[in-house]
Amino acid sequence: MKGIIFTEFLDLVEDKFGIEMVDTIISQSNLKSEGIYTAIGTYNFSEMLQLLQNLSNNTNISIDDLLLVYAEHFFSVIETSYPGLLATYKDPIEMLSSIENHIHVEVRKIYPEAKLPTFIVESKTEDSLEMIYKSSRAMHHFGLGLMNKTFEHFNSTATIVLEKIKEDGTEVRFIINKN
Repeated sequence: MKGIIFTEFLDLVEDKFGIEMVDTIISQSNLKSEGIYTAIGTYNFSEMLQLLQNLSNNTNISIDDLLLVYAEHFFSVIETSYPGLLATYKDPIEMLSSIENHIHVEVRKIYPEAKLPTFIVESKTEDSLEMIYKSSRAMHHFGLGLMNKTFEHFNSTATIVLEKIKEDGTEVRFIINKN
């Protein structure tokens, strides 16, 4: 997993819960990196799982809810760091439907070793989108949070339903209807 995911996560934890919480979740985790991350580095996903689990345990906030909040934070990073990418789109449905064939292509140019989830568009209209998310990491709530922020970015709203195809969350259907 790319280091930017870790560095931004720890920035969010510090912003929301304080530097002491960052120290706590790092010390409670068994991290090969020892909790030292660079944005361009690559780290084992198990480290993110440990950090999330320890944050959840210390805050009594579910991992899914933490991932939603983290996605909102991460979207602001995308807005700041890659405004040209967002400016390519005029509509949230258009942007979300291009995750696999455009956005992830651009991400791989910057981070060639990135292991990204797969998004398969099943159906698309002007006001609706159905996509299948596939990832061994089962971070679908991170994806949901990014989708919510995408609609907010375009001053729009939507109803987004998440249906687990596989109980472990490694395959999920997103049913998106623009309001």
